[in-house]
Amino acid sequence: MTFKEDSIIQTIEPTPGWKAIDFGELYRYRDMLRFLTWRSIKVLYAQSAIGIGWAIIQPLFSMLIFTVVFGWFAKIDSNGVPYSLFSLAALVPWTYFSNALLEAGNSLVSQSQMLSKVYFPRLVLPLSGVLAKLVDFCIAMLMLLGLMLIYRVVPNWSCLFLPVLILVMLASALGIGLWLTAMAIQYRDIKHALTFVVQLAMYASPVIYSANIIPERFRYLYAINPMVGVIEGFRSALLGTGPMPWDLIAIGSASATAFLISGLFYFRRQERVFSDVA
Repeated sequence: MTFKEDSIIQTIEPTPGWKAIDFGELYRYRDMLRFLTWRSIKVLYAQSAIGIGWAIIQPLFSMLIFTVVFGWFAKIDSNGVPYSLFSLAALVPWTYFSNALLEAGNSLVSQSQMLSKVYFPRLVLPLSGVLAKLVDFCIAMLMLLGLMLIYRVVPNWSCLFLPVLILVMLASALGIGLWLTAMAIQYRDIKHALTFVVQLAMYASPVIYSANIIPERFRYLYAINPMVGVIEGFRSALLGTGPMPWDLIAIGSASATAFLISGLFYFRRQERVFSDVA
């Protein structure tokens, strides 16, 4: 494919086989990454009546429903803390992960008009979506801290490891998102199934229940879901629900790393057909 920019003709040819991401090229297009990230944030908040309130409404209303249904009626064990706190500490990272995954998974399809008009590293599109959702995450974290203040719950020293958990959360969303968006641009059924699959995945993560209910023989298999260690780590660090689950976090980190590395290679391999099928 040939692109013409400022009287300079640049011919882009598909790369055969498996090739790694050119991070040097990605760095040279950092201004575009910043622009697309900012545009995603601006569109979300500037063109809505509630604006920044959407970052609060989604986890807040989910927490209220879960508290009534699973806390009051079902009496699900919340590890000695109020169920509202128990569920919100899980909903904050989960809401980020699910929204970032949807944003990354749909990034190529929703921006398909750009793929055939101008050259840029295609990784910029899913990456900008994942980064933009961090604004929602930070706002939801402030809401969680406010609720902790109301209940007079003080984080323990393990909160120093929250950046590690956030990195695992980011890597999981981006890695899985790269797989999904590379498939969705070619197989449009992925886009329609994605929302449904993400909703089901919530019940495969310890959002409404504790990972402690999982039988010991299935614990490490369950931890392959990288959000298991992240959610339980958030609860341990912020609410003191138990010791830091380093075994779950270690397995989840390895799983997130595998998703990210394989996603980068698969995305790079599929780049050669993006413009043709967009």
